[in-house]
Parts: sequence; C-alpha cells; structure tokens
Amino acid sequence: MTAHPATTGGAPDRAPEAEGALAPDGGGVAGSTGSSDPRPVGDRPHNTADTQAPYPPGRGPGTDSPLRPDDRPVTAVAADTPAVPESRREALAARRASAPSGRFLARATLLSAALAMAAALLGLGRDQALAQLFGAGAETDAFLVAWTLPEMASTLLIEDGMAFVLVPAFSMALARRARGSGGPDPVQALVAASLPRLCLVLAGTAAALAAGAPLLVSVLAPGLPDPSLAVSCTRLTATCVLSFGLAGYCSAALRAHRNYLAPGAIYIAYNIAIITTMLVIGESWGVRSAALGVAIGGCLMAVVQAPSLWRRIAGRDERSATASVAEYDGDRGRSIVPALVCAVLLFALCRQSQVLIERYFASGLPAGAISHLNYAQKIAQLPMSLSMMVCVVTFPVVARAIAEGDTRRAGDRVERDLALMAGIVLLGAAVVVACAPQIVQLLFQRGAFTAQDTAATAAVMRVYAVGLLGHTLVGALVRSYFSTGRITWFPLGAMGAGALATVVISAWAVDPWGVRGIAAANAVGITLTALLLLHGLGPRAVPVHMRRVVAELARLVYAAVCAGGAGLLCAELFDSPAAAVAACCMCVTGVFLLLARLLDAAGVRSLLLPVTHFVRSSVTRKPRHGR
Repeated sequence: MTAHPATTGGAPDRAPEAEGALAPDGGGVAGSTGSSDPRPVGDRPHNTADTQAPYPPGRGPGTDSPLRPDDRPVTAVAADTPAVPESRREALAARRASAPSGRFLARATLLSAALAMAAALLGLGRDQALAQLFGAGAETDAFLVAWTLPEMASTLLIEDGMAFVLVPAFSMALARRARGSGGPDPVQALVAASLPRLCLVLAGTAAALAAGAPLLVSVLAPGLPDPSLAVSCTRLTATCVLSFGLAGYCSAALRAHRNYLAPGAIYIAYNIAIITTMLVIGESWGVRSAALGVAIGGCLMAVVQAPSLWRRIAGRDERSATASVAEYDGDRGRSIVPALVCAVLLFALCRQSQVLIERYFASGLPAGAISHLNYAQKIAQLPMSLSMMVCVVTFPVVARAIAEGDTRRAGDRVERDLALMAGIVLLGAAVVVACAPQIVQLLFQRGAFTAQDTAATAAVMRVYAVGLLGHTLVGALVRSYFSTGRITWFPLGAMGAGALATVVISAWAVDPWGVRGIAAANAVGITLTALLLLHGLGPRAVPVHMRRVVAELARLVYAAVCAGGAGLLCAELFDSPAAAVAACCMCVTGVFLLLARLLDAAGVRSLLLPVTHFVRSSVTRKPRHGR
C-alpha cells in the first residue's frame, strides 16, 4: 500500500517506533536522520561539499580503502540535493520520540490484562453471591431481565461504541494540542462541545427507559408471571445508561492520553458495589438490592476515572506540548459527526445480535440447550478476551498516529497487533479443542451438572473454537476502520453479511446438529465478517500489506492445528481432568511455540531471543569461586 505523503517526510525507509521509553507515556529516543539523496556518491555532481565533508572511518580520499558505492559524506550532501527542512526533521524526530515504546505497550497490556482478570474474578463472586442470597427462582429471573440493560449499555457505551468514536476524536485533539497552535486548547474545546450534549442525550434516554419499563419488560420477557418486580429492577438499572455513558467517555479520553490504570479498574469498582449492596441490604430489599448495586456501581465507574481525566483536561500536558508533529490537520478539527456515531452504534448492535440469533434458535431445542451454548461460549472466548487486551492498549496509539498523519506507523502497528493477537487466540483455541471435555469437567461437573452436560458443552466448545480467530480479527480490524475518525459504513455491511450467514446456516443446521449447528453458524458468520473486513482494508481504513498479513496468519493457523493435534493425543493419556488439562496446556504451548519459532510466525524469534540469551548465559556462566 502507498503511504500518505506526510508519513515519509522525505525519508526512504519506514520510521521505526521509538524504543527504550523512559517516560510513562512511552516517550523514547528519536532515531537519527541521514542524507535524503538516494544516489551513490559516484553518481552525484562533484562539488565542494562532497570533497570537504568527512567520510566513513577508514575509507575515502587519502586512505588505503576505496570508497564503496553506498558511501556518502556523513555531515554534508550535494549542493543540488533537495535537503529536508530543519523544521521537518525536528517534527519527524519529535513524532518518533512521542510514539510509545514496545516496553511501554507491553507493560500497559499486562496491566490491562491483570485488571481484567481481577474484574472477572469479582464478577464470578457477584454471580455466586446472587445465587447464594436469592437462589434461582422468580426473583433472579426478574433481575436477569433487568440485567439486559447493563449488558447492552456496557457494549455500546464502554467497550465498543463510545471508544470507536471518542478515542480517534481525542487523539485528533491531542495531535492539534501538540502542535502548539494558538487559540483555545483543542482538548478542552472537544470536551466543552461534546460532553454536555452527550449528558443530555444519555439522561433523556435513561429517563425514557425508566418511564417505559413496563413496556420494555413485556417485550423482553412476555412470559413472566409477575412482571412488577422486573419493572422495579429495570427502573433502577436504567440509570446505567447515563453512568455507563460517562464512564465510557472518561475511559476513551484517558486511553487516548495513554492512561490505562483508571479505565481498567472500572469493572472492579462496579462489581464491588453490587456485591456490597447485596450483602448490606439484601435481606430488606430482596433482589432489588442487586439492581440498586448496578446503579451505584455505574456511578462509581465514572467517579474512579474523573480525577485522572480532570488533571489532563484542566491543563496542557507538558510532555505532549513538546511533541510537535508534521504539518497535517487531518479533518480540520472535525472530530464527532452524528453519522459516524450512527455507523458505530449500528455496527455494535449488529455484532451483539449474534447472541440473540443463537438464543432464538436454541429456544426450540430441548431444555438445557441455551445453557450449553452459554457455558461453552464463556469458556471458549477466554483466549479472545485475553488477546483483545492488546487491541485495547494499541487502539489509541493507532488513532494518534492517524491524527498525526503517520499512516505508515499506524499500518505497522496494526500488522504487528494482528499477528500477536492471532497468535494468542490460536494458542488458546488449540488448548480448547484438545482438552474441552476435561476443562468442562474440571470447572462445572458437580451437583446438577451431569456428565451428559459436560459432553454436550465440550462439543459446542470445540465448534466455537473454530470461530475464535474470526471473532478476534473482527475486534481488531474494526478499530482500524474507525481509528481514522471518518464515516464508513463498510464494517456495518460486513457485520450484516456475517449475521445474515449466521441466520441462514442456523436455520439449516439446527435440526440435524442441534446446538453444534448453531455454534457452527456463529463461527462461519463471524469468519465471513473477518474476511470481508480484511479484504476491505485500504482507503477506508489503515493501510496494511495484505499479503504479509495473510501469510502470517497462515503460519499461525498451521502451528495451531499441529499443536492442537498433539494436545489431543496428550490429554487422552490422563484420567484426572486436572492432570490432563495441565499436561495438555504444556504440550500445546511447547509445540505451538516450537513451530512458530521455526516459521518465525508473529515474530516469535525476536520475542524469545532475550529468554534464550538469558538461559544460555546462565548455563555457560562460570561460578565465581572458579575465577
């Protein structure tokens, strides 16, 4: 793909990302710039600058070593060579220095993954507290109907929709702030223009949902014998539309500022609030206490981020103010457009519809089908959730590069992210395929969960694993489209084609294959969406080298298939599910990394080089007493 003219800045090679960052925002040391004349020295016009400039050590006039064709003066260039302006070189150097280093991105990814795991454990504790206090009866059914609003609001306002719109908008504002142009601060102007309107829309929507709670409950669960409790809970959970929207706004702004601690902690505060509220007033309020906990937890999600965001909005960040960029004004400050918001929200809704499609077709199957789909999906998607932490961290990096006009750096980042995320999810998918029955038996087979449930859930898990790569690629690729901040309907069209394929295949496969047919339809539909999004990269999104990406994915798929086969054989050797899972994980990981290293897939060789060097130096190091 051809990079944007502002990307190269006259340099013939790609600008590498700054490494060795010392500041928390990933600022590093900029690389040096050389001559802009690509011609050999012998082909340049002879002039005084060439003869008087110092040559590489040991070569040049008056030495025994002749000049090589690629030798050139170190500090001077030909007089007729168009030199890169000093301001341009300084802008490029500052832009490279402001790019986050690989070490910073690794730390941010590990931090986000650790906080996500802590939130997941608290979520498990929340569900256990709900079951212990209120059981599994009419009360919990009423609350779970009201729980639909927080589930949808979380996806639309925090995880996908709000982030897709606001991260590029804040990245553009930060890029304009970094140029240090006169006038009002772009970040403060963006907040003043967008936040009040967003609050009015969210507050109006929350009030409408609370007022229309009886109608909403009748649509979501028309078979409830007593909908009054569900209506009361829905009116409490409707407040999450406003609180989740504010939390998503703060998260997007902070991630654009490369702050990941507060956004990663919001679900921890959320689950703690729900658990505490149920334990404190559960006896007097009943299951309404859980709904009140949702309302309180939503407010805490915004509160825990507000101080960090205020510090960055109230005054210019000195580190950002020194990072000038090339003369690029992107969309001339046009950051948030209603059509873009509609495109993002419709895409997120279309993606969420896959769950509704599954439950619709599974409702006609024998009892337990929806539960098997739910358990299988929750377990199988754990590798995908882990891999998506990479994208959560690097999405603001890509959006900032696009805002600065550096499409080449953004494309390099997207290519590396796709390879790394595909490697993580394919390794996890290989483990799921190899020891699915043992995983389900270890986690769930107790009490009313029988061996037949284990077998059915494990079969569905293995089918779901086939579509994990597609799910991961969709989550990564759609950010490449929306990171530009431009209106594009292509992701919605691709997701609509995938959802249509899911409906058609589910209707055809549900009778002969049951839940496995529904899971297969899900895998085919999301894979079709991923292929369409991958094919559509180009003018609509961040430019990448398509052949390179496809070749990298093919090598990773080959390594995952071989590793999954080896793990399947290994898991059969053990009777204990715990021993089988442990041995299978080690076997699959070892085979996958070995093949990935041999094929140099996802840059595994460079990732393992420090580990190999450490082990080799530890083995060959002489004892101190022997010196």
